[in-house]
Amino acid sequence: MKDGVNGVALGVFIFFFLAVTVMGFLAARWRRADDEHSLDEWGLGGRSFGTWVTWFLLGGDLYTAYTFVAVPAAIYAAGAAGFFAVPYTILVYPLIFTFLPRLWSVSHKHGYVTTSDFVRGRFGSKGLSLAVAVTGILATMPYIALQLVGIQAVLDVMGVGGGENTNWFVKDLPLLIAFGVLAAYTYSSGLRAPALIAFVKDTLIYIVIAVAIIYIPIKLGGFDEIFKAASDKYTAAGAGGLVPAEAGQWTYATLALGSALALFMYPHSITATLSSRSREVIRRNTTILPLYSLMLGLLALLGFMAIAAGVKVTNGQLAIPQLFENMFPDWFAGVAFAAIGIGALVPAAIMSIAAANLFTRNIYKDFIKPDATPQQETRVSKLVSLLVKVGALVFVLTMDKTVAINFQLLGGIWILQTFPALVGGLFTRWFHRWALLGGWAVGMLYGTFAAYGVASPTQKHFGGSSKEIPGIGEIGYIGLTAFVLNVVVSVVLTFALRAFNAPDGVDETSPEDYTADAGDAGDAGVETELPPATAGSTH
Repeated sequence: MKDGVNGVALGVFIFFFLAVTVMGFLAARWRRADDEHSLDEWGLGGRSFGTWVTWFLLGGDLYTAYTFVAVPAAIYAAGAAGFFAVPYTILVYPLIFTFLPRLWSVSHKHGYVTTSDFVRGRFGSKGLSLAVAVTGILATMPYIALQLVGIQAVLDVMGVGGGENTNWFVKDLPLLIAFGVLAAYTYSSGLRAPALIAFVKDTLIYIVIAVAIIYIPIKLGGFDEIFKAASDKYTAAGAGGLVPAEAGQWTYATLALGSALALFMYPHSITATLSSRSREVIRRNTTILPLYSLMLGLLALLGFMAIAAGVKVTNGQLAIPQLFENMFPDWFAGVAFAAIGIGALVPAAIMSIAAANLFTRNIYKDFIKPDATPQQETRVSKLVSLLVKVGALVFVLTMDKTVAINFQLLGGIWILQTFPALVGGLFTRWFHRWALLGGWAVGMLYGTFAAYGVASPTQKHFGGSSKEIPGIGEIGYIGLTAFVLNVVVSVVLTFALRAFNAPDGVDETSPEDYTADAGDAGDAGVETELPPATAGSTH
C-alpha cells in the first residue's frame, strides 16, 4: 500500500464524481413530465424508459459496487466457490423472462408502484401486502449500507481520511460528503438521476474490466502464472486447490439457485423494471442482460490476480481496490476507483427510492393516511428516501463491516420468502392469502434463527448464510431451505383453509391484465410521449 494520499488517483476520482453529481441534478429536467408530483414520475421515471435506458438502469442496479468489490474478494479468500455469482446470474434471466412481463403488464394496467401493491390487489390482503413491504425494506437497508462500504474501501486505499487513529469526523468526512450529494440529487431528481448516471457507471466499469483483464495478466506473466499462484495458495491453505471440495458442492449449488430466485424479489430490481415503457422492453432486457454475466465472470478473475500480485490485506474487501492501485498507473487507478464509487451511487439511489415507495404506498397510504394525495405520497417518499440513506450511513459508521456483509446475506434469506406471494400470484389465484402469510412467517422465522446460529472466526452469530439442511444432512443455503418450508406450509394451509371455506380476498385483477401492453384499450394512462423515431419501436 502506498503511503499518504494518492493525489493523481484522487483527482481523477473527484472529476468523475463531480461529473455524475452535475448529471444527477440535471436529470430532474430529463424527460420532465407535466405533472411531477406523483410516484409514477419521481419513483418510476414516468414509466417511460426504453430498452437501452432500462438495460443500463437494471445493470447499474444489479451489478453494484458490492459486486465489484465482494465477488473477486470472495475468490481471493475462498477460491472457486466464490464463482457461485456467475451461474446464478445465468439462471436468473430465463426465470424472469417468464414472470417479469406479466408483472409489468398488470402493474401498468392498475398503476401499481411496488410488489406489495400487486399482492394487495391480487389477494385482497393488506396484511400480506404489509409483510411483503416490511420484508423488502428490511432486506434493502443493509444492501444500501454495503454500497457505502464500497465507497469507503476505495477512499481507504486512496489514503483519504487519515489512519485508524484519526478523529472519526475527519476520517469519515469524505463518505459523509458522498452521502450528502447522493441524498440531494436523489431527492431532487428521483429515479431519473440513477438512470442517467448509469450510462457513465456501466461505461467506466466495462472499460476498467477490459483493461484489467488484458493489462494485469501481461504484467503478471500470463494466466498460467496467475492460476498457478492461486492454486498454490489454496493448496497450502488446505482448500484443495482451484476446485471446491466435494463437501462444498451442495453449498455452491443451493446458494446459486437461491440467489437466482431472490435477485428479482428485491424492491430495487422491481422499481427498475416497472420504469420501462412496455412489456416488450422487459422481454428484450431479459435477453441482453446476460452480457453483464460475461463481465461478472471476468470480474471474478481479479481475485486470482490479486493473489498472483501478492496483495496482502486484513480486510478482504480492500483486495481489488489495492490491486488496482498496485498495478495501474495512478491516473487509471483513479478511473477504476471512480467506476467503483459511481457503481455504489447508482444502486444506492435506486434502493432508497424503492424502499421509500414501499413505505409510502403500503404502510403510510394503507394504514396511516388512506386519503393521501399523489403530491403527499411523493413528498413522503422523498423524505423516507433520505431517512433510509441516513439509516444505512449510521449502519456503516457504527458497525463492523463484516457484520454488514453478513446482514446483507440475511437480507437475501428474507427477500426470498416473498417469492410465493409475488410469483405465485402472477400465475395462479389458488394459494390462499392466509396460507401465504403463514408460509412467509415460517420462512422468515426459520431463516432468521438458522442464520443467527451460524458462527464464524470473527463473530458468534450471523457468521454466514449456510447450514445443514434438515433431513438431507448436507450443508446448503439457509434461504433456499427456508423457501422450501415456506412453500410447503403455504400449500398445506391452502388445502386446509379451502376445506374449511375460509374467505378469499377480492381479486381486483383480470386474466387479460397480465398480457396487456402500453396503449391497450383501458390502459391506466401512465404512458408518456415518446420521440417520433422511437415511439413505435416497442410494439
